[in-house]
Amino acid sequence: MIEHDMDFIGRLCDPVIVMAEGSVLFEGSVKDAKKDERVIESYLGRGSKLKDN
Repeated sequence: MIEHDMDFIGRLCDPVIVMAEGSVLFEGSVKDAKKDERVIESYLGRGSKLKDN
């Protein structure tokens, strides 16, 4: 399944795999994906990190 809504995916999939430019960027839980610097930079944006703090 390809989806960008992390909350939706978190209800359906465990673990999740985050891909960027055809390569696996991250594999693990949605909770950990939301904290991963590579995922934040690629998909969530820097503003997302500020909201969590």
